[in-house]
Amino acid sequence: MLRTFRFRLTAWYVGLFAALFAGFSLFVYTLLSRALVARVDETLASEVNTAANMLPDEITEAMGDVEKAANEVLSELQFRSGTIGIYLGAKLLASNGPLPPQSSGTRVARRTLTARGQTFEIVAMEPPGAIDANLRMVREVIWIGLPLFFGLAGLGGYFIAKRNLKPLERMAEQARRITGSSLHSRLDPGPAAEELAVLAATFNELLVRLDQSFETMRRFVADASHELRTPLSVIRAEADVALTKERRPAEYRESLAVILDESRRLSRMVEDLLNLARADAGRVTLQTHDFYFNDLLAECCRSVQGLAGANGVTLECPPAPDVPFHGDELLLRRLVINLLDNAIRYTPAGGRVTAELQAEPSGVRLRISDTGVGISPDAAPHIFERFFRADKARSRGGFGLGLSIVKWIAESHHGTVEMESRPAEGSTFTVNLPR
Repeated sequence: MLRTFRFRLTAWYVGLFAALFAGFSLFVYTLLSRALVARVDETLASEVNTAANMLPDEITEAMGDVEKAANEVLSELQFRSGTIGIYLGAKLLASNGPLPPQSSGTRVARRTLTARGQTFEIVAMEPPGAIDANLRMVREVIWIGLPLFFGLAGLGGYFIAKRNLKPLERMAEQARRITGSSLHSRLDPGPAAEELAVLAATFNELLVRLDQSFETMRRFVADASHELRTPLSVIRAEADVALTKERRPAEYRESLAVILDESRRLSRMVEDLLNLARADAGRVTLQTHDFYFNDLLAECCRSVQGLAGANGVTLECPPAPDVPFHGDELLLRRLVINLLDNAIRYTPAGGRVTAELQAEPSGVRLRISDTGVGISPDAAPHIFERFFRADKARSRGGFGLGLSIVKWIAESHHGTVEMESRPAEGSTFTVNLPR
């Protein structure tokens, strides 16, 4: 309960309200205290001045009797507060009550005047009790009102927090119902605040990416199972045929050759899958060093020259000047081999495959083009997906992983792979690698 967002929001609301109310109460109390003191001082000063103005005339009427004159002044005045006394020197001539002792809180107003050659002092005093009584009432109102206002603020803050977090609870309940089989579902924040709407939109975008990832994973598992099943079926069938009866050594060698070819094919597929899995997990470390890219391309062209000749395809690799490069030579060699192998396999007999290398100020550009069957516009967006192959290529012997590996190797070197193709006219793959 204490760690819930609703409680913390309410606590912050009550705390802020308490600080503001306490500050406001202190400000009002201080202002009222000063106003009361100023009002008492003003009243005492007014009474002293009035008595001082009346005293000379009363002395004249009393024929010089100062005590009588002083008592007459006090009897004629109506004092609103405080006690006033009239002194002749140190002698108290008259007062309207017992004068309070002068303490730190006593308010005092004085005035000295001279009449008939004598010096009089008029003193008005107000004890602190009168001001304290008014302030005590204010303090009681504040101390009684504080808990009441805090309670109302807590209830109001809790209600506001609960109401505003209701869409978040609804979104959380919707999220609990989303499983791996219902990633197509989306959060509906309803009439929520803009911040919660942004949160829901962000979470929905995450669900879209998760849905795509799960779909890719399901398709990957299905395609991998399909591709692995074919060589395993061939191996099992050859073994079953070889073991059904006694055969000549030549027949056993033929069956073992088929099993060996399919095992190698299976090993290459498993190795490709393992490399892609490591790449997805970020566990592949490039073994980089300096080499000449033009030499690497020439060696790759010599490696696939036999495959091109067997398929009746002309392989052209124009010589290029020295192109120094820093990268993982083994991975880049595989990138070039995969692109050349892909181009040769998809080019019919009599066609041509060209591999060109260009050195640019920003990096290296490798362009491999062919005059093969091309790629349809519908298949072009998926050409770099794992196990994706156009229907026409089902019998060409590939796994559907070569271009995925090419893209991964290029991106691991911070490069890009671009593809241009026209059906029945050929394709061009361009690899841009920064220096």
